[in-house]
Amino acid sequence: MKKPTSYLTYLLIAVFTFCIYASEEKVMDITKPSWQNLMPVPKQVQAGTGLFRLDSSFAVRVTGKPDKRIYKGVARMIHRLAGRTGLFLPQSFFSQAADTVKSARMIIRIQRPGKIRFGEDESYTLNISPNTVELLAVTDIGALRGLETFLQLLDADEVGYFFPAVKIEDAPRFPWRGLLIDACRHFMPVEVIKRNLDGMAAAKMNVLHWHLSEDQGFRVESKTFPKLHELGSDGMYYTQAQIKDIIRYAADRGIRVMPEFDVPGHATSWLTAYPELASLPGPYRIERRWGVHDPTFNPAIEETYTFLDAFFKEMAALFPDEYFHIGGDENNGKQWDANPQIQAFMKKHNIEDNHALQSYFNNRLLKILTKYNKKMVGWDEILHPDMPTNIVIQSWRGRKAMIQAAQEGYQTILSNGYYIDLIQSTEYHYLNDPAPDDLPLNDQQRKLILGGEATMWAEMVSPETIDSRIWPRTGAIAERLWSPDSVKDVEDMYRRLKFFSFHLEELGLTHEKNYGMMLRRLANGQNTRALQNLVDVLEPVKMYQRHHLRKHFSYTPLTRVVDAARPDAETARNFRKLVSLYLSNPAEHQQEKEQITEWLRLWKSNHTRLEKIIRHSPILREIEKHSQNLSRCAEIGLQALALLNDGETADPSWLEQSATILQEAKTPHGQTELMILPAIEALLEEVK
Repeated sequence: MKKPTSYLTYLLIAVFTFCIYASEEKVMDITKPSWQNLMPVPKQVQAGTGLFRLDSSFAVRVTGKPDKRIYKGVARMIHRLAGRTGLFLPQSFFSQAADTVKSARMIIRIQRPGKIRFGEDESYTLNISPNTVELLAVTDIGALRGLETFLQLLDADEVGYFFPAVKIEDAPRFPWRGLLIDACRHFMPVEVIKRNLDGMAAAKMNVLHWHLSEDQGFRVESKTFPKLHELGSDGMYYTQAQIKDIIRYAADRGIRVMPEFDVPGHATSWLTAYPELASLPGPYRIERRWGVHDPTFNPAIEETYTFLDAFFKEMAALFPDEYFHIGGDENNGKQWDANPQIQAFMKKHNIEDNHALQSYFNNRLLKILTKYNKKMVGWDEILHPDMPTNIVIQSWRGRKAMIQAAQEGYQTILSNGYYIDLIQSTEYHYLNDPAPDDLPLNDQQRKLILGGEATMWAEMVSPETIDSRIWPRTGAIAERLWSPDSVKDVEDMYRRLKFFSFHLEELGLTHEKNYGMMLRRLANGQNTRALQNLVDVLEPVKMYQRHHLRKHFSYTPLTRVVDAARPDAETARNFRKLVSLYLSNPAEHQQEKEQITEWLRLWKSNHTRLEKIIRHSPILREIEKHSQNLSRCAEIGLQALALLNDGETADPSWLEQSATILQEAKTPHGQTELMILPAIEALLEEVK
């Protein structure tokens, strides 16, 4: 008896068939009830019976003791519902004064105002029945999280729009779920920060870690030390009014804003303005290269601490969050080693090495920050026996530092494994759990793991490309930090990520729309279909390879194919899965074989069309070899399929020649990689 074709098979075939003819479109599986598409997955979901139909009579009422932010949140929710459905919803300008509809079918009940602070209650219960929607929360922040879930539940049929009857009880697994945005290496304007805050709110993230000082730029207006932004920013900085506006914007979405001012290293922009605080004489200039640089604050002079005291006082008043990040990473110590006065200071105070000297420096900063009611956070280099345990360690160099910090009694945050700038797969980030079962920590030590942060370092991103590097992959990281640890089905994550990406687009994130724009620019006004067929199966090189393959500066254009290519190419990933499914039992997966054949034929002929575009667009010449290789590898795949179909083995000389072609095709071009090769190699392996 023939085995029925799996649901995954039908889904892959549908996706691939559609993509071949309209590859710019995203296909979402709409066969499942919307409560199965949620991201992040709630703590508990119980399906009900019936549908809550949405029409123009829909109204909301808020009861209890909320903060006024809930009224803004409800207004945003109603506006998004109206935008999706085309319905005129009278409460589109919802406010506390307008909250007078007694017959409202959606009731939001809140016990108390939420506070924008670490550990605030974010739980909620959402009850949807055919007649009413009830959202219950301890705080309005929890209610905001529930509204995001409610919006994801919207569905439609031939009758109209509806919400499924369902009961959801939800709360986060970790209290610290953050995104770091580096605004220094490339400046990110206010609108970039705001739209990413909207994305964070949709993902139920609650900490914006804002990296604001670096060798390449100092990005905050200082009224106490104005030379910092005047000389250290190239004119690209946030005014204090803009900072306050962004903090308010984040607070309206239940998100904390934690600043990072990196010291004692990564300090070139500081020392450009105040060279007298450096460990070696200046002058200094804003750094244009990437990497670890020498300029470092002098920890042996009191002027350094007087300066930082005054600066931290100003920033502590500007940023209300109780946590304050001092950086503390990648101090190479070269300037300290070369300064006789610093060496004498170390000898006088029995400081044995640079790590101990930095601990002395950090302890001085801790006293300053404590005076201003701030809790110190730093990268894992600040971990030292001399540091008290009332600081937070952010682990980036490896899980080992997080474990050590927790074992020694420090609160800790995991970022290792969440470096989204390194262009690793969504699956890799998703399976990186801060606190897996096999972690060598007891229950008390586990409680010291506060959560994690995705980190968007900005060497290789611009305001035009940053969204495509953050989203939608960070949605999977957000789920890892919110949802129960049992939620780890990778295939289902990718399925739901499509829905989440759709919601992000609605919010104004540019991760999808800028892809097409960049391809049109690269094609110099020509038809982009052949170019997209190639770029859809390319990914930027991983980890730090891009730095090694070509020298980059802060003014290097980020408009090439490598900047347009996706970090986790969906077309290539689905092709690999389709080949794997077919090879698991070729006789039972002939439909998959047909789809594989369609793709291979498309790619085989693609170079002829793309070659004409490249001729009139010199910027594309660097990926011409990829285009040739895609065509050649597709031909190999077609020949292997034919051999499999006929039940024959390949000629050894052809196998050798094909293996050589595939090996050559693995070479990066334009700092990108061709991502279908493992699937072609798998086909080749089957005909040996």
